[in-house]
Amino acid sequence: MRRREFIGTGLSASALLAAGPALAEWAPRRPINAILPYSAGGGTDALARAAAASADGILPVPLVIVNKPGSSGITGATEAAAARPDGNTVMVTSAGSFLLTSMLRETDVNPFDSFVTIAQIGNLTPAVIVPASSPFQSVQDLVDAARENPGSLRWAHNGRGGFHHVAGQSFLNRNDLEATDVPFQGGGPTRAAVIGAQVDFAFVGIQQAAGFENELRVLALVAPERDPIRDDVPTLAELGFDYVAVSSPIVFFAPNGTDPEIVAGMEAALKAITETQQFADMMRERGNVPAFLTGAETEERLREMQVQTQPVIDALKDQS
Repeated sequence: MRRREFIGTGLSASALLAAGPALAEWAPRRPINAILPYSAGGGTDALARAAAASADGILPVPLVIVNKPGSSGITGATEAAAARPDGNTVMVTSAGSFLLTSMLRETDVNPFDSFVTIAQIGNLTPAVIVPASSPFQSVQDLVDAARENPGSLRWAHNGRGGFHHVAGQSFLNRNDLEATDVPFQGGGPTRAAVIGAQVDFAFVGIQQAAGFENELRVLALVAPERDPIRDDVPTLAELGFDYVAVSSPIVFFAPNGTDPEIVAGMEAALKAITETQQFADMMRERGNVPAFLTGAETEERLREMQVQTQPVIDALKDQS
């Protein structure tokens, strides 16, 4: 199906023009299933659903988010990689977690060999979060307690090998701290564990705190610069603590072998989606901002992250 037929699906001429010629050459006929390899309610899920809700008028078919949690994201990734490369099944995931998990464990899939990178739509940055009822008012309070009773504190993250786990464990390692990690499947369950005081602290995306300000206290951002929305939260860098700056781009991938024309059309569609006011508004409601990168730019960023985090991954392997 080419340009004339594509316009006939009901996509407005203005939306088509905004999306660009690559999208004009791609004409999906059935709903696009985007496998999301984590539970509903997490940061990746929120960004993916914002994109799906903002696709009306840009895509002629629905973009359907399908949650497939398990094995720190590998279960869904394996299913997505095995899908027919016809553009009807893609994957949207926390690419940092996917990359780090594939580096830490022996997996059958990884971002570079199993998929074609379509585009980045946003980014998640981890933060140190405690229950609102916690006695810890600062990172220093938490550090002092961990040093006084090594191994007594319990901390949560989204799954071993994920970017929250790597960020948290590297912070503990670099500051000579011991604590017991408790993995959960996705940001939503991790946040719930913190709110319920099942753990003492967590490393989760700062966006998880949006709307839960009365239940959670954000102690610090794991980044060199403050968050553009939560600019009241200090960074570990400015507080003087050693850490590794690990974040995660939210990325759409297509199974290997997908026609480059389809990939280009999807990339153009995602760019147009991230430029809509609806997407920007929904992102802000979730404590985030749009952050589009092309497939090539996204892959370059992931390869840089691979190099930068290799020493941390090697240390984690030595501890296992």
